[in-house]
Amino acid sequence: MQGGSSGIARCIADVRAAAGSTTFLAGTLSLKEENEVHLIRFSPAESELVCDGLFYHPNEIWDLKSCPFDHRVFSTVYTSGEGYGASVWKIPELHGQSNSPPLEQLFTLDEHTGKIRCVLWWPLGKHDKLISIDDRNIFLWNIDASNKSAKVMQKGSADMLPNLRGGSWDPHDHNSIAAITDSSLHCWDLRSMKKSNAIEHAHFRDVDYNPKKQHLITTAEDEFGIRLWDLRMLKYPLKNLPGHSHWTWAVRHNPEHDQLILSAGTDSTVNLWFAKVGTDDSGPESPPGSPTREEEPLLNSYTDYEDSIYGIAWSSHDPSLFASLSYDGRVVLESVKPYLQRK
Repeated sequence: MQGGSSGIARCIADVRAAAGSTTFLAGTLSLKEENEVHLIRFSPAESELVCDGLFYHPNEIWDLKSCPFDHRVFSTVYTSGEGYGASVWKIPELHGQSNSPPLEQLFTLDEHTGKIRCVLWWPLGKHDKLISIDDRNIFLWNIDASNKSAKVMQKGSADMLPNLRGGSWDPHDHNSIAAITDSSLHCWDLRSMKKSNAIEHAHFRDVDYNPKKQHLITTAEDEFGIRLWDLRMLKYPLKNLPGHSHWTWAVRHNPEHDQLILSAGTDSTVNLWFAKVGTDDSGPESPPGSPTREEEPLLNSYTDYEDSIYGIAWSSHDPSLFASLSYDGRVVLESVKPYLQRK
């Protein structure tokens, strides 16, 4: 099931707060043309993706996240003539008009001096905090969308760490995030802005928390592919998955069936994995090279793409559906219902 092309793009997000529909936001990344945010909805009646709104965005979009408690609010990280910026926007009321009205810019996250990597919303329910990460710092903001204001509450410095690349907010603990660098992963306590446990000596591309089981995360790495970890026992991973034939760029746990994991890469492929792990497992895997080391099954590879895939998103409304966005701007919706019996 395919949607239309929206130009060069790499960001797609599930609109978790959209009641009663599978909806996504996608943002373009064009250097010469105007950039846009596309509001995309799956129509079961027509069995296709439809565009409910197309909104002008002033700059190239490098990161896009939907607010988990307000379907009209989202954040972007973008390039500008002066460097990188981050803002929170609001989609105007749509009353069936053919021309979408302009976005409302609620506020900017303007304390950054470095290259902004991403903005994080706490994924479960309403929360008045927001996180932004640049290459040297992590900012915790207090936000008030109704008054269009954002104020820095805490700031953590990467100190001697390599450049920060991104992160994920723990859905089980709103005081904890996992932030990745070029060669390590560190957990941060947002109350003290101090680093705690870490995974060293790996080139991380992405990280995602297991939404159903506390302490479990999944990482995408250049050297090791995809690895699943228990944050209380970081000497060895719980599971190893082989990853992609080129860079493994993104990993996402299914919001309901946490043993289903999506990965996407620059080999123009999305992979669906079945990875059974849990806090009641006997323990982490043996060191690499051990004869007891096993790889979990690859359920399916989706290969109907002509370009790299940087963006994947499960539907929170219907967890059997996911959307992927290839660099050429093509959005594809797939169903994993045939594989749910494996859960």
